[in-house]
Amino acid sequence: MTDEQDPEAEEMRELARRLGRRGGKKGGKARAEKLTPEQRSEIAKKAAEARWAKKRQQDERQGA
Repeated sequence: MTDEQDPEAEEMRELARRLGRRGGKKGGKARAEKLTPEQRSEIAKKAAEARWAKKRQQDERQGA
């Protein structure tokens, strides 16, 4: 932060950060509670596929 920044704007950023964090703490749990077991499973499968694809790309770049 520089000395030229508006203190009121800094206070607003801090307030927004705190409010966003509060929502973020419960967001994932609330979302999971609304999903069916099948939906959660599909999301988990996509995540696993993405992780494995990333791993394969890294291995290809290293010549493995």
